[in-house]
Amino acid sequence: MFGRVRHMIVKEFIQAFRNRKNWFPIFGAPVLQLFLFGYVVTTDVNNISTAIYDLDRTQESRELVRRLESSGYFSVNKYAQSPDEIRHLLDRGKVLCAIQINERFGEDLARKRPTGIQVIVDGSDSNTAMIAMNYATKIISDYSSEFAAPAAKAKLSTIDFRTRFWYNPDLKSRNYNVPGVIALVTMFVCLILTSMSVVREREMGTIEQIMVSPIRPIELMIGKTAPFALIALFDMVVVIIIGILWFGVTIKGSIIFLFIGALAYLLSILGIGLFISTVLKTQQQSLMATMFFAMPAILLSGFMFPIENMPEVFQYITYLNPLRYFLIIIRGVFLKGSGIDLLWPELLSLLALGVVIIFLSALRFRKRLG
Repeated sequence: MFGRVRHMIVKEFIQAFRNRKNWFPIFGAPVLQLFLFGYVVTTDVNNISTAIYDLDRTQESRELVRRLESSGYFSVNKYAQSPDEIRHLLDRGKVLCAIQINERFGEDLARKRPTGIQVIVDGSDSNTAMIAMNYATKIISDYSSEFAAPAAKAKLSTIDFRTRFWYNPDLKSRNYNVPGVIALVTMFVCLILTSMSVVREREMGTIEQIMVSPIRPIELMIGKTAPFALIALFDMVVVIIIGILWFGVTIKGSIIFLFIGALAYLLSILGIGLFISTVLKTQQQSLMATMFFAMPAILLSGFMFPIENMPEVFQYITYLNPLRYFLIIIRGVFLKGSGIDLLWPELLSLLALGVVIIFLSALRFRKRLG
């Protein structure tokens, strides 16, 4: 048995790497995805294009503008001369935020009188608009508190307000996205390669030769999936190394537990890919089916949107998604240093889901070959 499986594994490796056109999808695409998600796909809001409409033109108003720019969140690239110009800039998308400083702003601050500042934000992207508004409000309120009356300061000082961010103190989305990319890379590599394995044999006309050979269905199934599992693990290691050395993402938990979770995750993904390969007849159909499965799996995994915000029906559907559990494991290991004592429910869920999927795929595999 082991001899037949070994020959099958060697055959799959030769077939996968014989065509040099396969090298980039296997090794280059995962690295490309990592850089795209690391640099392009980000929820960090910096360098917000801002227009200033300063009706006061005093040292105090200029100091406020300087603090907005020095924060790193706002990039003042327009100085409006009228409300109509502000409207024009926002309508054309030239700026995301406009701040109007009213007349006698500096005088009101010096005399500790209430004064007004208007912050106008383009709300087309509600998430970015809310973050920009919070940034502006915080900077302006900190600046105005320096001119507050002593009685007001004493009243504020009765509350010792402090904030702390655990696990990701810099609040960089890159630290959150890079571990997620590892899960996506593993899923895509396994799904694409496994789903095309049996279909390719059928298209080339070699499936009949395999069926009349002494190899048994279980041996063929192992020989078809084991090489792609090794390739996916290799890609995973490459992406982790790049994430650590290039993006500065650190692993706070156990690498051994991370790979145990990855093996349980691969069990499910390989089973899904194998099931696809036994249902469809052409590689083009397999590729389309893989994309059809992958996109809902990503959307229902919590990679982009919190599962708690989804309708209740879809929340129940996510329990059938292996990516959901592995994202919790890999982000827990990377960001929180969590181990099996906290993540054992996700690990058991992955193992149970993987066993069921592999069993169903094996039944379909045997029936298809028979």
